[in-house]
Amino acid sequence: MRVTQSMLSNNMLRNLSTSYNKMGKLQEQLSSGKKVNRPSDDPVVVMKGMGYRMQVDKVATYQKNLGEVNNWLDSSDDALDGVGQVLHRAKELVTNAANTGAMTPEDREKIKIELKQLQEQIQDLANTKVGDKYIFSGTMTDKPLYNKAINASGDVIGIETGPSFKNRVEIEVFDGVSLKVNTDAAEMFKNIDDLFKEIENIGVDGNGFSDALSKIDIHMDAVLTARADIGARSNRAELMNNRLEMQEGAAKKQQSENEDIDYEKVITEMLTHESIHRAALSVGARIIQPSLVDFLR
Repeated sequence: MRVTQSMLSNNMLRNLSTSYNKMGKLQEQLSSGKKVNRPSDDPVVVMKGMGYRMQVDKVATYQKNLGEVNNWLDSSDDALDGVGQVLHRAKELVTNAANTGAMTPEDREKIKIELKQLQEQIQDLANTKVGDKYIFSGTMTDKPLYNKAINASGDVIGIETGPSFKNRVEIEVFDGVSLKVNTDAAEMFKNIDDLFKEIENIGVDGNGFSDALSKIDIHMDAVLTARADIGARSNRAELMNNRLEMQEGAAKKQQSENEDIDYEKVITEMLTHESIHRAALSVGARIIQPSLVDFLR
């Protein structure tokens, strides 16, 4: 077969174009830090990258959910801590009121005034909110646990204890894993509120304050039990957070290994192709025969 000058020239130009494309792709990789910059570069890498990215996004969503879980649990614990402080103060006042030898009827009336304020504080704590949600109202998060509305009999409705106020509120923190974030405290708050009403009806002679002391201790134990349950769930939320961090690290590592370039390797390839390209240009200059213009110079 006869090799013509045109064939040599076309072949050289084709090889130079391929070399330019290869160097352009390597330069694009160095600029972006990614192995592929469009699906056509490597469809398999792109598909795997989409899967790893979805995993990272899913973990980020679960981490946000865990933040909401911790917000609920911390707010519940703070509120019950306030309940415990109120009961502790109420116990001090009731202890003083039970001292028949040192307390006058006027003193007991003054104690009842402060106990009334403590009762209202308990009612306010029952209506603790996280954002716009009441955390002690079960699934009825748009309604306060202590309803200050007046019923048909002219009395305050008070603590709601219907089934919906006892339902679980759960937040998903992993595939198939949900954590309970609310605390079923409706009965506890109602019993405490009823105790304050009983104390309010005790006569000025002081009979009945001693019995109230033992009931306060029972309610304080109930509050501690509820806080222990919250603490246990907080510990589990922390373990789930550690698990999510491990999942996130593994997914990002796989994503990086799939998509990110090895800079040392790409730079070496770039320098090698530059040398090859320069050699091709040098050889090509010798392959192309002089034209008539070259002779006329």
